[in-house]
This record gives sequence, C-alpha cells and structure tokens, in this order.
Amino acid sequence: MLVGFVDTLLNRKESLLQALGQHLEISFWALLISVLIAVPLAIWVRKYKKIAAFFLQITGILQTIPSLALLGLLIPFVGIGKVPAVIALVVYALLPIFQNTYVGLTEIDPSVEEAADAMGMSLPRKLFRVELPIAMPVIISGIRTSMVMIIGTATLAALIGAGGLGSFILLGIDRNNTDLILIGAISAALLAIITSFLIDFLQKMAGKHALILLSCLAILVGGTSGYHAITQLNEKVVIAGKLGAEPEILINMYRDLIHVQDPRMSVELQPNFGKTSFLFNALKSNQINIYPEFTGTVLETLTHSKTTPSNPWQIYQLAKQQLATDNQMTYLKPMKYNNTYGIAVRTQFAKRYHLKTIGDLQSIQGKLKAGMSLEFMDRPDGLKAIKRQYHVNFPVKGMEPELRYRAIHEGKVNVIDCYSTDSELRQYHLTVLKDDKRVFPTYQGAPLMKTSFAKRHPGVVHALNRLADHITEKQIQQMNYEVNIKKKSPASVAHHYLNQHHMLKGAPK
Repeated sequence: MLVGFVDTLLNRKESLLQALGQHLEISFWALLISVLIAVPLAIWVRKYKKIAAFFLQITGILQTIPSLALLGLLIPFVGIGKVPAVIALVVYALLPIFQNTYVGLTEIDPSVEEAADAMGMSLPRKLFRVELPIAMPVIISGIRTSMVMIIGTATLAALIGAGGLGSFILLGIDRNNTDLILIGAISAALLAIITSFLIDFLQKMAGKHALILLSCLAILVGGTSGYHAITQLNEKVVIAGKLGAEPEILINMYRDLIHVQDPRMSVELQPNFGKTSFLFNALKSNQINIYPEFTGTVLETLTHSKTTPSNPWQIYQLAKQQLATDNQMTYLKPMKYNNTYGIAVRTQFAKRYHLKTIGDLQSIQGKLKAGMSLEFMDRPDGLKAIKRQYHVNFPVKGMEPELRYRAIHEGKVNVIDCYSTDSELRQYHLTVLKDDKRVFPTYQGAPLMKTSFAKRHPGVVHALNRLADHITEKQIQQMNYEVNIKKKSPASVAHHYLNQHHMLKGAPK
C-alpha cells in the first residue's frame, strides 16, 4: 500500500504542486479579507454591547449554513471558480476572528485603560500602543482557528471549479482510489499545521518584522494571482470535463486533436471540473471554452425540452438547435457510443430472481434496497421516470457515484443506477437490466462551445469533428477500465486510441 501511495504521489507531483498553489491562494485571500472585515468591526463595536451581540449572532448564524448550500446560493450571483469559494470561506472565518478580537479588547484590565488615559493618550494611540498589543494573543488565536477552518473547508472549492487539494479527494472518491484521497487529505492537514506554526512565529516576531513578512506574502500571492489573470488575457483554449475517467479521456483526445491541427495552439485542460450545471455556467461566462456534453443531458437538464425524439440523430439535431437558439452555442457532431443510464444488479442476484428487464423488479419490490446518485434521483429522466413508467417503488439512499458501486459489492444495497459505459460494471460483475420501455433517452457525447468561439477557431471545430461517429460503447468501457482499474493515465489511454485509429499524424508525443 505504501509503495502504491508513493508511486501515485510521484506521478502526480506536478498536479499536487498546482493544487497546493491554488489552495494557498484561495485560503490566503479568504483569511486576509476576513481579518480586514472582522478586526475593524470588533474594534468599532467594542463600546456598544447590543450592537456587538447582534454581530456575534449574525456571524454565528452564517457559520451554520452548510458549505455546499452556500456555494450553491452564490453561483447564480458570482458564477463559479475562485470568487464564490473565497466569499464562502470568508463567511465561515468571520466568527472566530470577530469574537476573539471583541473578547480580547473588552477584557483588558480597566486600570490599564485608566493609566493610558491619565498619560493623555489619544484614542488611536491608545488602541495601537496599549489595547491591541494586550489583546493580540487572543486575536491571533481566533485567526489561527479561522485559518485551520479555511484550509479544511477550501477542499470543497474543487466542486465549483476553483481547484485546490479537494480535487485529489474528489478524484479519489470518483475512481475509488484511496491513494488520491490520502494525498489530498494529508496535504490539507499538513498545510493547516504549517500555517498554524507560521502564525505562531509571526506572533513572536517584532511588530515591524511581522508586518514586513506579511507584506511580502501578500505581494507574492497577489503577484501570482495577477500573473495568472494577465496570462489568461492571451487567448488559449480551455477544455474542461466532468468528474470521472471518461470525461478526462475525452478532453485529452480533444487536446491531442487540436495539437494535430495546430501545434502552436495553447491548450489548457481542467479535468474533474464539476457537475453539469457548473460546466455549463462556466462555458456561458467564458471561464472555459469547450467541454464534452451528452445529447440527453442537453434536452433534459440544459434546455428542458418538452419533447424528446426517439431517434438518436433527431435527439442530436433538436439539442443542437435549442442550444444555438437559446444560448448561442455550437454543438459539434456526436460520437458513436450511447452513454445512457441503466439499472444494475449483481449477476448472481439477477439469476436468483430471474431478472432480465427493469420491469422484472416489480415482482420483488419488497426485497430491493437501492443506492443511487443524487443527480439520477432528481432528474426527470432518472429515478422519477423509472417509478412512473415501470410502477416500481423501493427505498433509495443517495450517495456519490463511486460509492454506490462499493455499496452493491459489499451487499449494503442490491440495486444501483449506472452509466452503460462504466468500467465498474465489468469490475464488480454486474448485470444491466434491459430498459424495455425505453425510458432512458439517448446520450451521445459531443464537444460543446460558444458559437462566437467556434467562428474564431474553425480549425478547432474541424479537429474535434474528426471524433464524430467514432468510439463504440465497448471501446470507451475498455478505456474507462484501463484508467480506473489498471491505473493508466487518461492522457496515455486517449493518445493510444487516437494513434490506433490513425488520428495522430504529426501529433506531439
């Protein structure tokens, strides 16, 4: 186990450094903004107990808001990425800093205050020469608490495309890779410990020296953020993918095909970017340029089409038309395979109860315990459609996609939802029940981009259209198996497929 962990760490060292930098950047700005808000506010209200009690209650209430709910509430207003992540972290960090600053200032010995007044000190001079130095240990304790909280909570930033160490944890959960989960968790814990020691070190330094060091840190982080912002002004193709091996394989194919078309084109990949809504919003706000989307998802989730044709080509044409009309987006030609939903059971379970179709579940409803992804449970073409069309009803637990496979393997559930191309179907010897009523629409993947981008980059469009009508279900399932089970890199698996099908002439090795 240790050898595998070390190998994964060495193979992912570049990604780890990038994630660490993102995590530090988000955490630093969140802490700095929190201090700039909470400390002056506590100084101002220290003489007004009722106002102070009000702000203590407000900051306490803000901290009870579930982090995922807060991120979801922020997305419609500020989009996705680092901005909502920093705002959410600031909200959580305010209480410890405000509370400790207020307590530290209000519990100063009155005789000390009287002595400062007797010496004729002005209010600002008394604050900076007497009150703040005395209260500083308590204030620093609050800052330390907030910093540790920020670093831990910042792992959720990966859910909204802000990067950070949480990307390792999410990827590990998605791929059932304990090493990736440990790398993300241990790195976040070590970062919290190191920053806690750094805050202690700053507290022991002379005020002038501590200020100089903090200024240098601010310049360093600010300069890094500014550099990234400036470099992003130079147009490059940013390709993102949803969570999982399959989207990462596809976006690596996109990059290779674009480099074949134009080796000088700058391409940045952002794998495991998040859920469908995050990617679609990122595309609309120009945070990304391309991502692979599925025809059924377009009609059911993005355009909320009232009618869904039964013919796969008609589904694609309707999705393409609605995206162009409603969102000014271009939907390129789809690949061959259909990554639709499915209902899976263990093969032994299917044999025992003679299960071949989803409708067969009706006769054993009392024996069913299901584990399904939250997205499938909520989608109109998911669990709701199954219950409506097949007249089956059984208890369902919501869980992360990869966890439901572990649950059925360990016997905690006996029915799960799946994608028809999942490698875990082969890994855990599962049988996909036939959708004889054709409840699940066709899901063919294709590159999605803004029409304005497509017009500026006809070469990119031409390159990505080379995947049209390629890749069968068997081929993509095998590629997923190689990444998830054999632990091959998505880049190498994607490169091998394109090379095998003669699409990489002139591509960089």
